[in-house]
Amino acid sequence: MSKQALPSEPHARRASVFRNGRNQAVRIPRDFEFKADEVMVVKEGNRLILEPIDREPSLIELLATLEPLDETFPNVDEGLVKLDEPGI
Repeated sequence: MSKQALPSEPHARRASVFRNGRNQAVRIPRDFEFKADEVMVVKEGNRLILEPIDREPSLIELLATLEPLDETFPNVDEGLVKLDEPGI
């Protein structure tokens, strides 16, 4: 197998390929790290393209982005028949 020269593109680097169980894996250099837990792998000819998959925010993360409400909510119990307290 002949060694190819490094690509002339400024954002290209060599990376090692290794086996991880029955899968082939690539060690991604630190300066190419993804800020994602998963990637989409697309094959175009001899090229593999990795695209990060943005994870959906959790409910807590989503709620943290919302502005607080500055409203007074109505008393929804007003006008209802009072419930009897259960005896224990």
